[in-house]
Amino acid sequence: MNVRAQIRFWLSLNQSNYDKLAQRMTNILKKKYTRGSINAKLSRGTLTVKEFETIAEIYNYKLEVKEK
Repeated sequence: MNVRAQIRFWLSLNQSNYDKLAQRMTNILKKKYTRGSINAKLSRGTLTVKEFETIAEIYNYKLEVKEK
């Protein structure tokens, strides 16, 4: 599953949307996020690890790296 699909999955599980996510990210990271800016980062592949960790945390998930 790619990052965009994972985020969409979390959004649907939590009955949320990109607008709500952007508002929560803005409040947590103290940087302005919009629905468009998140989608642009996902399209360009420039979403940072910190941003992805924050999104996971918003929806009560923790990222782990495991050996194959």
